[in-house]
Amino acid sequence: MDAVRVALLREVLAGTEWLGATRRFAGVLRGSVVSHGGGLLLVGTPEYEPWHLAAHLVDEAAWSGTPELAPTLVRQHARPSDPAHLAVGPGRIAAARRGETLLVVAPEEPAPLLERVHDARRAGVTVLALGAGGGELAAMAHDTLAVPEGAELDLDSVQHLVSAAAGENAGSPRARRGFRDRLSRLAEALTAPPPAPW
Repeated sequence: MDAVRVALLREVLAGTEWLGATRRFAGVLRGSVVSHGGGLLLVGTPEYEPWHLAAHLVDEAAWSGTPELAPTLVRQHARPSDPAHLAVGPGRIAAARRGETLLVVAPEEPAPLLERVHDARRAGVTVLALGAGGGELAAMAHDTLAVPEGAELDLDSVQHLVSAAAGENAGSPRARRGFRDRLSRLAEALTAPPPAPW
């Protein structure tokens, strides 16, 4: 989803809780990784790997001048023969330590994942969760954004909003307005209704 589609989605969602919720969660994510100088791990479940979110966060990291947002994608079934950016397995979560952030995107909560997340939290890792909400993962996480089954948005759409909001420069004194921000403002201006005639 590009900046224009995100802007259109935001327009459709104006007046709902989703915009505030995704921006708040993205602010927590950004604050966690920036304050610790990076170390963002992104993991899903064996059936749901958030590779698309990983790609968007890499883009947002580059566009916003915030390299700390670029995650390491931890894959449940990574193989040594995979390309380097896809070859990081669950052992990386076990090696995580204080100062790192673990973003878990999980529509369901398999027991092995919960054990790894629990161990990472005990090691001092900041745990953020994006998923169905209300389960053990939400109880373990420092912050969570619930996307319950049957909500107006699906998990993929929420990930687009979170990644776009994480890369926004608003509120960051060290960041400068980038191309992505200008494009988003242009899209919003182009999709806004015309002014009322005098």
